[in-house]
Amino acid sequence: MDLTSILVQAAAGAIGGNATGAAAKNISLGPIGNTITGALGGGLAGPILGGLLGLGGGDMSAGLDFAAIAQGFATGGVSGALTAAVLGFIKSKFMGR
Repeated sequence: MDLTSILVQAAAGAIGGNATGAAAKNISLGPIGNTITGALGGGLAGPILGGLLGLGGGDMSAGLDFAAIAQGFATGGVSGALTAAVLGFIKSKFMGR
C-alpha cells in the first residue's frame, strides 16, 4: 500500500463521513468531527475493506490508473461513512441526544 492510495482513501473517507452526517442528523458529529472521523476511517479501514473484498489494491504509484483510484474512493468512502456512523451512534447513545 503506497501513500497515494492511502491519501485517496482518506479523502474519500472524509467525503463519506460528511455524507453520513448530512444524511443522518441524529448521529452527526458536526462538520469537523465527520471529516476527521471519516478520513481516519477511510485511511485506516479502507485498505482492510479492500483486502476483505479481494480487490487487490492496485498500484497508483505506477501512474494514474483509473480502476485503482475508483477502488480507493469506493473502499475509503464506505469505510469513512461506516466509521462516522458507528462513532456518531455511540456518541448519541452516551450523550443522550
